[in-house]
Amino acid sequence: MLIDDTTLLALLIFMAAALYSTVGHAGASGYIAAMAFVGVAAIEMKPTALTLNILVASIGTYRLWRAGLINPRALLPLIIFSVPMAFVGGAVQLPVSAYRIAVGVVLLFAGFRLLVDPREKAVAARGHGDVAIPLPAAMIAGAGIGLLSGLTGTGGGIFLSPLLLLLGWAGARQAAGMAAPFILLNSISGLAGNIVSLQSLPAELPIYAGAALAGALLGTQLAIRWLPVRLLQYLLGGVLLIAAVKLILT
Repeated sequence: MLIDDTTLLALLIFMAAALYSTVGHAGASGYIAAMAFVGVAAIEMKPTALTLNILVASIGTYRLWRAGLINPRALLPLIIFSVPMAFVGGAVQLPVSAYRIAVGVVLLFAGFRLLVDPREKAVAARGHGDVAIPLPAAMIAGAGIGLLSGLTGTGGGIFLSPLLLLLGWAGARQAAGMAAPFILLNSISGLAGNIVSLQSLPAELPIYAGAALAGALLGTQLAIRWLPVRLLQYLLGGVLLIAAVKLILT
């Protein structure tokens, strides 16, 4: 018997949450890719991705905080400027065609990042030093990423992490500790900016939420590092690129 769309989407959400949570991310771009692949209506993608983001990022933030990997002093300047802009972005309801293109571009970025794996290269080149972000750069980066996260229904982690790593502002572990709370707060702000969008949440949301939570628990507690994570990153990167092309061209 062929698998139905709800079950397929739940499985895809589970896998995205498990993989993304291993590096401090909540998986919004993966959820959006999965919804695009299954054919979910564009109006449901943004609130659904943000809702799942909040659930998964909450688990990641809690566990990273317990591990001592969250640096509030370095995170604060980013949050101050990103959260208000995420609210603004969340309040903007893009036309369906514009939204699909915007999300497609986000997925292209995410897929490319996973395929080239800049995280490993940056760590090898710069090491694991403390988080050190110049204040003017934190203001600009926070505002820009916050706005984009609200517009597209992502928490902004797929932009924050490579920025921290490639500019030498943080190592991989520190970047994960920055990404999880950043994603959590921006997702809450983005959803609050367009609270009426909650009316578009799918009836199957409890199923998807359960799948996301289970995936997050797997990624953070059972440590997906037991598996060939780099191979999984490449596969997920390819899926994101396919979904991006599908969104942009349809």
